[in-house]
Amino acid sequence: MNMKLSFSRFDLKLKHTFTISRSSRDSATVVFVELEHDGIIGVGEAAPSRRYGEDIETVEAFLKKVDLSEFQDPFQIENILKYVEILVQGNYAAKAAIDLALHDWIGKKLNLPLHKYWGLDKSQTPLTSFTIGIDTPEVIEKKIREAEEYPILKIKLGGDNDKEILRTIRKVTKKTLRVDANEGWKTKELAVEKINWLEQEGVEFIEQPMPAADLAGTSWVRERVSLPLIADENSIRLFDVPKLQGVFDGINIKLMKCTGLREAIQMVHAARACGLKIMTGCMIESSVAISAAAQFSPLIDYADLDGHVLTSNDPYDGVTIVNGKLILPERPGIGAVKRD
Repeated sequence: MNMKLSFSRFDLKLKHTFTISRSSRDSATVVFVELEHDGIIGVGEAAPSRRYGEDIETVEAFLKKVDLSEFQDPFQIENILKYVEILVQGNYAAKAAIDLALHDWIGKKLNLPLHKYWGLDKSQTPLTSFTIGIDTPEVIEKKIREAEEYPILKIKLGGDNDKEILRTIRKVTKKTLRVDANEGWKTKELAVEKINWLEQEGVEFIEQPMPAADLAGTSWVRERVSLPLIADENSIRLFDVPKLQGVFDGINIKLMKCTGLREAIQMVHAARACGLKIMTGCMIESSVAISAAAQFSPLIDYADLDGHVLTSNDPYDGVTIVNGKLILPERPGIGAVKRD
């Protein structure tokens, strides 16, 4: 029996308008993939980003091209993902959806959660941060109250009102803060000024301070600041990791950028070999993709896996968060199941 691939789109509604330095939105459309074989259905998810040249239409167009008829079963995952990789350039999130569905199927077939399949200890999951998008002081205060159980907050900066945002936050909380500029500080001098100011405000690290195209500028900045710098838009695929050594102190691995779990694990080991810290982040995603990323989180240093809790209509149940700590389900595969 051949593998049967199907997909459908779904609109995730956000609890608050989500704003970063380059965009703002109230919902996020994702594509769920189901891979059926031998009476078992593996589930995956694509959460495309225009920053990486994808949208819902490109995801669906790619998935329509995928033909798995020459493969016997999902255990041929290496050959299947090689085929998927060369089918069309780019399309990272679409490829990730297939990767996730394959891994989910394998875990279900073996009746093992992926973390057990990989030999990981679920008690070693890290704390995840809770993301506070750019907003008015009133809404930011409301978001912080809603995030009361999270000991770490990730703050989106990179605009003209950075100081106002941080003043608002520090007025109501002394929690650990991480800052993501999303390439928002366009000059190296501005980046240095902002980072040195944020150090005085007790920030733990800075994510992607400058445009990804200006790697030399980021290197210049790193020599003049003491806070660690984590690469996000500069850290997409496995081949990016070695060139970030000496420029950044760590990388952010996102399944929707690196084409899924197979390459994410490879990036973890490459980063360790390069002496880089490892963070795992997300887009606005359901519990399918978030639970998948959480499965390998015992291997990492920092987590930002809150995309599902920013939504009000997540159709799946999976990884849970208790006082900021990721709690992995014992269900097989990714561990996500449809809500009733």
